[in-house]
Amino acid sequence: MDNPQQKFSNSKEVIAFLAETFPACFSTQGEAKPLKIGIFQDLAERLAGDERISKTMLRTSLRHYTNSWRYLHAVTEGAHRVDLDGKQDAVVDKEHAEHAKTQLAESKEKAALRRKENKDKAARPSTGQKKTPRAKVTDGTKANRSANNGANGTKSSSAKPIKRTPPAKLSDKDLVAGTQVTVKLGKVPVEGTISEIAKEGVHVQLSTGMVVKVPADTLRLLTPPKR
Repeated sequence: MDNPQQKFSNSKEVIAFLAETFPACFSTQGEAKPLKIGIFQDLAERLAGDERISKTMLRTSLRHYTNSWRYLHAVTEGAHRVDLDGKQDAVVDKEHAEHAKTQLAESKEKAALRRKENKDKAARPSTGQKKTPRAKVTDGTKANRSANNGANGTKSSSAKPIKRTPPAKLSDKDLVAGTQVTVKLGKVPVEGTISEIAKEGVHVQLSTGMVVKVPADTLRLLTPPKR
């Protein structure tokens, strides 16, 4: 057989060719017929001169054909197998029929699982888009909680100093020269030392060297007075 045409590239093309060349045996639509056992060898001999089909491609195509749901439905106990010319051969025995039934059920189960997986994958992008902003908000919330309250959202030990007891006010015993105090000038307390007690106020020499006069009740004890 002289066929200058290009080689078949896939099983679908080969099966279509077999259905056209051996219509009494193969088909692409309608009811399939159980194939004669050993039909691969018959095909290899009949198509030996056709360079479009290698034995490897022929074997793969036959496997696809006999694994199709349409073919497996046809393999029932007592049904006649056919040869390439459509002539009846041996009947399908119980063992082969049961095997085909099991194979069909497994194939349908796998197909259902694939459909479910594909459906889940198709739904993931929209779900992921909704989750993205949530993740950012959650991360930001966690970051804030971590900074203010600790990693677990509870007040950490590092936050406790904020609530420490403020420095005590000066008692009468502390209102003496040499007592180290803090003076609140603006928003930041400044350290200093009492240099003089006067009726109009307390003179405090700051750590910067500057002397200020402030009411006694604005001072806070820094360290015990030097006695």
